[in-house]
Amino acid sequence: MISGGSVVVPRNFRLLEELERGEKGIGDGTVSYGMDDGDDVFMRSWTGTIIGPSHSVHEGRIYTLKLFCDKDYPDKPPTVRFHSRINMTHVNSETGLVDPRYFPLLANWRRNHTMEDILVELKKQMASPANRKLPQPPEGSTF
Repeated sequence: MISGGSVVVPRNFRLLEELERGEKGIGDGTVSYGMDDGDDVFMRSWTGTIIGPSHSVHEGRIYTLKLFCDKDYPDKPPTVRFHSRINMTHVNSETGLVDPRYFPLLANWRRNHTMEDILVELKKQMASPANRKLPQPPEGSTF
């Protein structure tokens, strides 16, 4: 498909690209993601992992998240929910859902954003002044 002079990559091709990148490892290796079910032809359900940033209460902790890419992804953002309990702005303390209204990357979603972008931005938010010293639930607790 051509849109405004640029090629629009079909959903499944885009997700295959993201899968390949997620499996290779991202940046410094503190963020990763992959599919929950390799047999899911619609590639909807994903798990992400973030190793907490240093110099914060999150340092050394491993956080897992669920990302759900509905049929309108990447035109609309995935649903992002922490599986690991975390006390953090933009995250519902009862459900672990990252609130898209208050998380800028989701609130201002563009088609070229990726799941990697979401995980990297969440890690940055963990290290932000608003989050880096917040008391945290016991390590290993889940929503």
